[in-house]
Amino acid sequence: MTEGASPDETDIDGGDAEPEPSDRPATESDEHTGDGDGEPSGADEGTAEEADDGVADAADEQDPAVQNTDVPADVRKYDRFKKIEGGTYDRANDFLRDRTYITAREWAIARLCADFRTETGVEMTKIGENLPELVPFMTDTYTPQAVNQARSAFEDKVRKAGATFLYGAMCDFFTAEELDDVMYEATEVAKFLLEVEGVDLAVEDEMEAEDRISTVMREVREQSAALRHDEVCCPECGHEFEADE
Repeated sequence: MTEGASPDETDIDGGDAEPEPSDRPATESDEHTGDGDGEPSGADEGTAEEADDGVADAADEQDPAVQNTDVPADVRKYDRFKKIEGGTYDRANDFLRDRTYITAREWAIARLCADFRTETGVEMTKIGENLPELVPFMTDTYTPQAVNQARSAFEDKVRKAGATFLYGAMCDFFTAEELDDVMYEATEVAKFLLEVEGVDLAVEDEMEAEDRISTVMREVREQSAALRHDEVCCPECGHEFEADE
């Protein structure tokens, strides 16, 4: 019996069969062939149509082209995280745990919240329902509440990490050279994550960003020295401050 065909169609015998005696009880084959013209009865036609519909429905469910019609256009065009197409959540999570305070889930959700932000807010429902389509290493869909929870966790960790870093820069714990090293390491990790997401960073842009960050951190250190000392001259670098600064 071939797949998709009804049992009645495959049991029909050929038209060359000899007629059965009239006193013989009707067999199952006799009932199917009817008057001997080989065509199925109305009930058989209905069964065949149902079988065909079932096969068609099953094919539609397995056809990716049919399934993709339910995916929003902007989700289908989203091309972040393609560089880790074959990566796993655990590998991404281990990398982030070793270098940051965030998890792979929070990293992915933060990126999506930035990319799917509209004038009325973040499209959390769309992000959650299409999460496996958007991020290769995320295999489950999320509720809007779960998306918001990850987003909130990311924001809290960034704020706390920012306060920790700035205090370290201002409290004179690091020397100027050590602070440069801290900034260099942090910049390298951040750039790597952006590149994994698919951001194309030019060498010139990287160098310019590093120079600007270094300049800002030197100013932060100088101004923090002014806050810590009553003198108008920094005891470390000799920079003089105006009295009203």
